[in-house]
Amino acid sequence: MRWSKVGALVVVAALVALAVTLSVAPGLAKNQYTKNYLPLTKWINLGLDLQGGVHVVIEAKDTEEAKVTPEAMKQLKAVLENRVNQFGVSEPVVQQQGERRMIIELAGIKDPEEAVNTMVKTAFLEFKDPEGNVVVTGKDLEDAQEAKNPNGSNVVNLSFKPEGAKKFAQATTANVNRPISIILDGEVLQTPKVTEPITGGKAEITGYSTLEDAHKIAILLRSGALPVKVEVMEKRTVGPALGADSLAKSKHAGVVGVTAILVFMLMYYRLPGLVASFSLIIYSLIVLWVSAGFHVTMTLPGIAGFLLSLGIAVDANVIIFERIKEELRSGKSLRAAIDAGFKRGFVAVFDSNATTVLAAAVLLFLGTGPIKGFAVNLIIGIAASMFTAISVTRWLLHLVAAANFVKSPKYFGA
Repeated sequence: MRWSKVGALVVVAALVALAVTLSVAPGLAKNQYTKNYLPLTKWINLGLDLQGGVHVVIEAKDTEEAKVTPEAMKQLKAVLENRVNQFGVSEPVVQQQGERRMIIELAGIKDPEEAVNTMVKTAFLEFKDPEGNVVVTGKDLEDAQEAKNPNGSNVVNLSFKPEGAKKFAQATTANVNRPISIILDGEVLQTPKVTEPITGGKAEITGYSTLEDAHKIAILLRSGALPVKVEVMEKRTVGPALGADSLAKSKHAGVVGVTAILVFMLMYYRLPGLVASFSLIIYSLIVLWVSAGFHVTMTLPGIAGFLLSLGIAVDANVIIFERIKEELRSGKSLRAAIDAGFKRGFVAVFDSNATTVLAAAVLLFLGTGPIKGFAVNLIIGIAASMFTAISVTRWLLHLVAAANFVKSPKYFGA
């Protein structure tokens, strides 16, 4: 029995070492930050402060055609969210500030200037007949997609809503052999001649030099026109080098902190401290794997949340180990002391973690941007710490006790 327990401990140690190696070792040869520094990080989204991007503040302005109202600001936010979601960035931030301003943060944008221009463009589409009457507008659109014609030209294919398709069919029927102008933000894109009635609810805008140009216009048309005029009040670009430096310093601080914790646990609690060190390594890997699996956006506040949860995980082990020491001093056997220590320490650990999760939940549902990132990583870390402290650490201590490595309480810090 004793040697089977020893074998189990060896297997656990080997699995932990293998998991650390697979998760960390492939990146050790790299001397600067890349998204593949760790194999799992290619599935972890990095925030604006870590991979660079653009931070924009825009303000809505009153015009004769449209005044800034609370309803207009709601529509503006919805349109901006539709537009930034087309860029394919991770966790874009669009939030209102005050009565007239919007804050937009996009991480990993390759061309910040073009992204800003796309966001603030009004994108009001009109089709006008030869007399200048508006036939249909962008509000009648169902969808807009860039494409390449068989002849190789770049186009934007439009499809209208049922009511829009009906109006467009009537207009093209009434203007056969006459031009209908396609106008975007007051600029005539083209004036094609209608050769026959178009009753299928489809239209096409041609004349784009590249498919990327057609894609930009399609984004604007899909998202709809801005309800009010906007101006850029602040535009700040965060370079990837700055984010890399921040991440490098955070990793350095994390390594120093974790090393100090492990040394303290080994010196003060001895054999249980060694077990706790294994549990903390498993805890760190669980947090990393969960973040990768759910594509959690990692920011500097998120890293802070992870490190705080690491401290909470250590605190749980400290509470339990102190209880075990008390039981050993009272004369109980090692196995009985472990069981009693976990039983008596669980309530304190659960209460402290529950109150912290409650505070993190408030930050998650009422906070914005980086605050949410901090809360998400804190909650993930607390859940992982509860699992490792209550389950993994206990199981490992039972293996140690059953293997009968040591009998003296002094090896358990008593």
